[in-house]
Amino acid sequence: MRIILLRHAESLGNADELAYTRIPDHALPLTDTGREQARATGPVLTRLLGGDRVAVYVSPYLRTRETLRLLDIGDACERIVPEPRLREQDWGNLQDPRDQEVQRQRRHEFGHFYYRLPFGESGADVDDRVAAFLSELAARGERHPETVLIVSHGLTIRLLCRRLFGWSVELFESLSNPETCEYRILDGDGEKWSLDRPFGQWRDSPDGETQD
Repeated sequence: MRIILLRHAESLGNADELAYTRIPDHALPLTDTGREQARATGPVLTRLLGGDRVAVYVSPYLRTRETLRLLDIGDACERIVPEPRLREQDWGNLQDPRDQEVQRQRRHEFGHFYYRLPFGESGADVDDRVAAFLSELAARGERHPETVLIVSHGLTIRLLCRRLFGWSVELFESLSNPETCEYRILDGDGEKWSLDRPFGQWRDSPDGETQD
């Protein structure tokens, strides 16, 4: 199986953090720059697919659905499945800007994996739902396409890889999100997975683990 992991294009929340105080996270649209990013990425994905049929799993958030639509790869899609387990980490409802900054600082100090946001999720919660999704994907039937496109979010994509590769929590917390509309390719032979290129790291993992 081949899995293409694609982060959504630039959203209003990426360009203006105060947007989270007036628009629910799931309803944040793409910016004009994000729409251009998605359109430009479409031909790149088409070349990567090389005529293969693809099963698409997309976070139901507006920015991910808009990204998928603007990729314009519909002819290659055998199925498109909105998958809530691939959504962004839940930060709660409309966010107070002062509390938002406090929560970001506490999360950084406590650790992105274990810190549970008030009225929201921890990274570990996202890890659990990602694991359930991957289990179902592994149990796919013979008619399921061998190529999968997942359109999701930065943290969720890193946790998908953490699960597949068995990375430590310390390594996960040392990795940077892919840029908006950036992709990674996973190839699996039924026994092990390989990644086309590593994620950026903002520090060495404290336990010495690497992405190799």
